[in-house]
Amino acid sequence: MSLDEIKISRAIIEKYNKKLLDALDIDVAIVGAGPAGMCAAYYLAGAGKHVAIFERKLAVGGGMWGGGMMFNEIVVQEPAKKILDEFAITSSHYKDNYYTADSLEAVSALCLKAIQAGAKIFNGISAQDVMIRKDRIHGLVINWTSVDLVKMHVDPLTIKAKYVIDATGHDCEVARVAERKCGISLKTPTGKVVGEQSMWADVGEETTVTNSIEIYPGLYVVGMGANAVMGSPRMGPIFGGMLLSGEKVAKELIKKL
Repeated sequence: MSLDEIKISRAIIEKYNKKLLDALDIDVAIVGAGPAGMCAAYYLAGAGKHVAIFERKLAVGGGMWGGGMMFNEIVVQEPAKKILDEFAITSSHYKDNYYTADSLEAVSALCLKAIQAGAKIFNGISAQDVMIRKDRIHGLVINWTSVDLVKMHVDPLTIKAKYVIDATGHDCEVARVAERKCGISLKTPTGKVVGEQSMWADVGEETTVTNSIEIYPGLYVVGMGANAVMGSPRMGPIFGGMLLSGEKVAKELIKKL
């Protein structure tokens, strides 16, 4: 059996184009395929919602791959263990209410389950801007990450979405671009991105979930970005708050949609 390079290329182009065309008008657009973003996508897609994630890097997982200082083990506290179990991620009880899991297995499971639930993940794509109409976020402006990196003057494309979730972590990129380019006031103590404080796991884990809210009509923030937007402490290599954050926002949006 011979292989035809043109057929291989045609298969990739045709299938990818169909996938992208299907994502041009969706229920929820998530920016960032870290643990919070993929967790949110899993629950949304599982409820039958049309959801896509746009990840600027080639690899998904955010900072979860590296565990703590590249020790590829993560810690999850008791309230979030149910999410590990739902994703069939192997965990071990350490002591008290701490559980550990292999960070590579955790990322792989989150990605696989989100896709199997029906979410589409587009890697190598950055959100350059948001679409705002009548004081509400209505979608994203996207381009290849490589275009941004080499600063090429290439016009972007747009994604229409009923809701956008900023899951970009410490940088909270979507919230920052919305604040900067649209001149809007966010639902924060200052009306702007406040910036995260120094590490304090106990407070940071709780506020990650508390701060995962709609910060502007049509725009939610989850995970590490929630604390950066609201000015709360970062939490370090414990990931329960991020998983619970994604679950919280997904369930809220399921009700709204």
